[in-house]
Formats: sequence, C-alpha cells, structure tokens
Amino acid sequence: MTLRAYQVAPIVALLLLGPAGFVRAQEPSGLQAAAALEKVLTESIARAEPSVVAIARVRREGPDEAVRPEFHPDPFQRRPAALRPPQPTDANFVPTEYGTGVVVDRRGLVLTAYHVLREDSDYYVTVQDRKVYRAWVKAADPRSDLAVLALEGAQAASANLQPIVFGDGGALRKGQIVLTLGNPYAMARDGQASAGWGIVANLARKPPPVPQDAAAAGKRTLYHFGTLIQTDARLNLGTSGGPLLNLRGEMVGLCVALAAAAGYESSAGYAIPVDATFHRVLDVLKQGREVEYGFLGIQPMNLRPEEVLAGLRGARADNVVRGTPAARWGLRQSDIITSVDGAAIYDTDALYLEVGKLAPQSVAHLGVLRSGRPQVVDVTLSKYPVLGKKIVTVRAEAWRGLRVDYPSAYVDSEQPARGGDLFTDEAVVLSEVEPGSPAAQAGARRGMLISHVDGKSVRTPQEFRAAVADKAGPVELRLALVDHPAALVVPPGP
Repeated sequence: MTLRAYQVAPIVALLLLGPAGFVRAQEPSGLQAAAALEKVLTESIARAEPSVVAIARVRREGPDEAVRPEFHPDPFQRRPAALRPPQPTDANFVPTEYGTGVVVDRRGLVLTAYHVLREDSDYYVTVQDRKVYRAWVKAADPRSDLAVLALEGAQAASANLQPIVFGDGGALRKGQIVLTLGNPYAMARDGQASAGWGIVANLARKPPPVPQDAAAAGKRTLYHFGTLIQTDARLNLGTSGGPLLNLRGEMVGLCVALAAAAGYESSAGYAIPVDATFHRVLDVLKQGREVEYGFLGIQPMNLRPEEVLAGLRGARADNVVRGTPAARWGLRQSDIITSVDGAAIYDTDALYLEVGKLAPQSVAHLGVLRSGRPQVVDVTLSKYPVLGKKIVTVRAEAWRGLRVDYPSAYVDSEQPARGGDLFTDEAVVLSEVEPGSPAAQAGARRGMLISHVDGKSVRTPQEFRAAVADKAGPVELRLALVDHPAALVVPPGP
C-alpha cells in the first residue's frame, strides 16, 4: 500500500483490512484514523483556499428604479447624517446574486461558471485577504458554461494572487473523496470560502435538459451530452464556479449545478471535469478569444431497439446535409458511426459530445459501419453554430472593415445568407461588415458568401485571411451565387 492513494493509509487499513489484517500493536485507533483523515482534509483545503474568490453580481439600476439606501441600527441611537446607497465594498452589502470563482492567473484572471453572469450586472471579486476588486468579463462561452473575469486596476495586477493547481479530472473513480470550496448563500462575502466534502458518486453524467430551450432538444451546453462529475458533496446556491478538489488540494472539477428532486432535501451535485477539453477552452478564454467547436453536418438518430438487442452500437446518419464536411468527405445516409478518434459511440449524445470536443479543422477519424462492413472515414470538421451570447474581447482583426467565418457557424435568423446555400464548404461567410468601411462602400453585407479572392478559392477563414494579407490595391471578392457568379471590388482603406 502506498501513500499515493489519498495519503490516508491508516484509514484504508482500518476500513478495508479490519483487525484481522494487522498485528494488534500496529492497529490504529479510531481516533488516530479520524485524526489522519482530518489532517489530510484541512491541509488540502488550506492548499487550495487562497485561490478561491467570492463573486458578487450587482444589477445595474435602471433610470426609473429607486436606489435602496443602506441603513444599519446605531446602538447609541444617533440619527444618520445621510442615507446612502449600498456599496459593494461594505461588509454588510448583500449582492443581487453571487457565485464563486478560482484564480487561474497571477495577473488577475478568475474562472467561473458562465451561468453566473448577467448582461445587466457589475461584478466584484473578494479575495481571501478581504480585498475587493471590480471585475469585467474577459471572455465567456455558453457551450462550455465557462467564463473568465479580469480584475480591474493596477492594484489588482500587483495583488498576491495564487492560481489554483489543476489535477486530472479524467482520472477520477467512483468512491474517491472530494472536497468543495464555495460561496453558498453569499456567506463568503469576506472572501473566506466555505468547505464541504463527499465522494465521487458517478462520472460522465447528463443534467436534465432545459425544457424551454429549443437548442438540441434543450441540450445547450456540451456537458448536457454526458461529461459531468456527480458528487454527493453538498452544493448550495452560490457554489457555482467553485472548485471540486481531490485530497491533494488539486482542482479536478468546476462546480456548476445541483439537481434537487422534488420532495427531497438532499440533491446531487455536478461539476465540469478538468480534462483536455476543459484546458482547451480555458486557454482560449484566458486570451479573451472565442471558443470554437467542431461541426460534422449530419442529422443523427439512435439505433432501432431491435438493432441494439442484436448487439449493434453507434449512431446512424439519418441525413447527411449537403455542403457540410460529412458530405464532402464521404459519409453516407444510413452509415452507423461507431467511434470518433477511438472513443466508442453508443448513441447520438455520445456523437455530439465527441465531435464537439474537437476544434474546427480537426480531422475526426470516424469508425463507420456501412452495409455491415466496418471502415474508417476521415472528416475535416467545420465550425459548430453556438447559440447564446458569447463574450469575446480579443477578436481577429478586421480586413477593410469585414470579418469572415465558417458558413456552418453563421447564426442570424433575420439575415439569411444571400445568394446560396448556407451549408457550404466552398466559401466563407461575411459575419460582420463595419458601417462606412471600404467593404461596406463596395456593397458587402452580412451573410454574403465569398468563394474567391482575386481568383483564388477560399474555404476557411484562415485561407481568406492568408489570401488578403499582402493585398495593397483593390481586391475582387467573388460571391457564391446560385445562378451566376458576381463580385465585389473592395478598395484599400484610407
């Protein structure tokens, strides 16, 4: 037996082997075993606690809304000189809503859950030494439910912040002891996080879909397809964005949800695992950039009951959409996809999840059962159309007032793509045109599809940017139209 398995050998000996497994003189007492566990828990919490912050979300007052004054009883019964609106730096200030975050960069970057954010709010972060900082959203991604806040001011940049240490959430096993740190019910307004503990109850869980959400039958986030850690550690309101820790004090998950059942006092807690997808998303958010996800281009369906009973597994391509990567790289209707990059596919949720973990332009190696014969189809992915408000503060530089994107990712119900099928891998879409820019003056509009730059075909935003990078004079952009080709000539900027 080694200390690696949680560093609590006395407890393991006591619980698993029992008195018969040891000479009585070596047997730990119940108090010694409890003290050993207590020591591990307190040390693990102390190791991670400086990296956990309280987040107050304060709704901005509208022009017609009265500001509620802050008044505290005076034991000497003196009349207050003046009533003032509550301040987020006041010790007794109660925020509109609250959450938890973890420091991920010494320069003042804090990771939290996307659903903690609101458009009409300001954010204040209280760190362990009780200092309070204004914060702003550097980047937020609805599909991963992750967001990064940046602390304001030079003072924040010089603060003694301690980034959390990450562990391997993908290596967790059922029954492992885990800890939580968070800001339940805003009790940690002073920056002193509250702790909890439990075990890993299950892995790769799916929360219930959101009934009113039409996106993928209520499955708006990637973890709705089965990524979450389930724990019996108590996750109260305000714990979202806090860390799930192993006994080494390493963060193995980010707490995001509780699933209380009607009529029951206890609830199941969920956390996003710290795995390869988590690290990919976090790295992009820390840069302030948009997180992008892979898109295949099929309408999948689960196998029929008789096929499952016969031992088949996978997801059937009920429809291969014309103009998508799936069609371009040879997937066929009725193909059964059995694996993605070696990961087994058992249903449509697993297919959405494994493809979604990949980035655009990744090559997905698909195991396919076609007419009963197994084969491999390699597909270069496009970009998934993420619904919900993305916050991006560092964007690709506009070229002469326009930006382009993958047509598959273009979401605009009021302005459909002009002059062609939106699903195409033979062009890029104009996702933004700045008013008054050279591109706007040339007639460029959102939703137009561009297939060529000065006669050279472009299929991805990267190819477009490379094609225009060294252009000094007027540039011809060919539109992808159904009936006949047309072009825009974009002059150089002023």
